Amino acid sequence: PAQIMFCTLNTHKVDMDKLLGAQIGLEDFIFAHVKGQRKKVEVLKNEDVLGLTITDNGTGCAFIKRIKEGSLMDQIKTVCVGDHIESINGIDVSDCRHYKVAKMLKDLEKGQIFKLELIEPMKAFEMLEPRSQGGSLPEAKISRGRETLRLRTKGPATVEEMPSEAEEKAIKKVDELLETYMGIRDIELAATMVEAGRDKKNPDEFAMALDESLGDFAFPDEFVFDVWGAIGDAKQGRL
Repeated sequence: PAQIMFCTLNTHKVDMDKLLGAQIGLEDFIFAHVKGQRKKVEVLKNEDVLGLTITDNGTGCAFIKRIKEGSLMDQIKTVCVGDHIESINGIDVSDCRHYKVAKMLKDLEKGQIFKLELIEPMKAFEMLEPRSQGGSLPEAKISRGRETLRLRTKGPATVEEMPSEAEEKAIKKVDELLETYMGIRDIELAATMVEAGRDKKNPDEFAMALDESLGDFAFPDEFVFDVWGAIGDAKQGRL
């Protein structure tokens, strides 16, 4: 398990749009991407923003989810989407959550050279074709209606109803806000935040709920207010 960097659903490719998140269908295939070749890069930070979006596998293995086109990091072709960030300037971050890694990168001094040690996903199944859609499913199907398997960082997995259409829109919007404010993407975290706001009546109650369950993230007040607004917009059909 320690070798697993991240998992994708129904594809063996390093596809950040197919990452295993908080919920999966009971008939989905899960592909585990394991650690491969290590590489080292030196980067001159001559811009305020690196252009990286970081996420993680829920247990500390932070990896690059997106590289902004035309950004500083986009010019360094040895740095790729899917790479695990193992160390920054010799500081081991292999067990750090994504928000801590993103903050360390953001806080690097402009005009200085910094060093990254990365691990790329092992290349495998390059010639594998998508499974045929022509076959028939067995009669005794596992899934029923819109049920999914809900995965949690703490506690057992449970079979639950899928989020409503409004909640799905809210989760997507909150995930986008995470990238804007913190430089991370995390669908599971976004779903947890939307759940926390489901029965709250005002932003103060919502902020207290986030402090109780997600206090380690130290979300800025402006971000919390925008998340509350996104949840309200989704409920009112404005997203």
